[in-house]
Amino acid sequence: MLVDEFLQYIRYEKNYSTHTVVAYKRDLSQLLEYVTSEYQITQPELIDSDMLRSWMVNMMENGISARSVNRKLSCLKSFWHFLIRQGYVEHNPVQKVLAPKTKKPIPVFLKEEEMEELLDTVKENNQDFVSERDHLILDLFYSTGMRLSELIGLSDEQVDLDACLLRVTGKRNKQRLIPFGNELKNAIIAYQIKRNKEILNKPSRLLVRENGSPLYPQLVYRMVHKQLSEVATLSKSSPHILRHTFATTLLNRGAELNAVKELLGHRSLSATEVYTHTTFAELKKEYKLAHPRA
Repeated sequence: MLVDEFLQYIRYEKNYSTHTVVAYKRDLSQLLEYVTSEYQITQPELIDSDMLRSWMVNMMENGISARSVNRKLSCLKSFWHFLIRQGYVEHNPVQKVLAPKTKKPIPVFLKEEEMEELLDTVKENNQDFVSERDHLILDLFYSTGMRLSELIGLSDEQVDLDACLLRVTGKRNKQRLIPFGNELKNAIIAYQIKRNKEILNKPSRLLVRENGSPLYPQLVYRMVHKQLSEVATLSKSSPHILRHTFATTLLNRGAELNAVKELLGHRSLSATEVYTHTTFAELKKEYKLAHPRA
């Protein structure tokens, strides 16, 4: 059977994961079950684009999300590409099928006053090296919008205190420069002084644990989650929320979208545009509060 041959191909030649193979088998079984029931067709090579559209509509009418339908469509693309490559069919019906649009979730973020309260609260509790470091971590996330992996990998050499610039290594090893202000500069200097007093061996990273070893993601995640939970009620409370807060704050204060894109290290503008929905939502809220005819 063609489906079995395809599954063997992706498992042993393409080295797809077991999870993906099982998911693809389920998707193709569901499609064949549908076309057999609706069109009395049992051979995949006889399926056309109208049948595929009908199946997609049926799924969405039954509450299947657009994201799940798109994932199944990805399976069909691979399957028909295999059929054409093997010479079983001449035409690809999936090419004529448009993928349903998925709604991009609006990023969760902190308001400016919540962020300032968070930083002030943590700063007031600066009693030791760890609290000094944790305050700097929060400040770095909020002041630069860097990713968790970028923050953990940051070394002293990547911090130019004279020029107030960070040289960050992002995804695909792409480097970018991020400017920062005097408040963050002073926080970095204060932290480095405390760190160098307490840790005898020069650490390889800017941010380290008490024994001088590098941070790890779960440690930072737990700290940020705890601190965010104390100042705001959010559906999420991860380090990425502070990245969202950085971008939203800049756009709310008039920064250009292209500038925010470069600071975040996004490849395309579409990835940054999601924050414009957030800022527009804030504008609508202000309009309703302030306008007499709202």
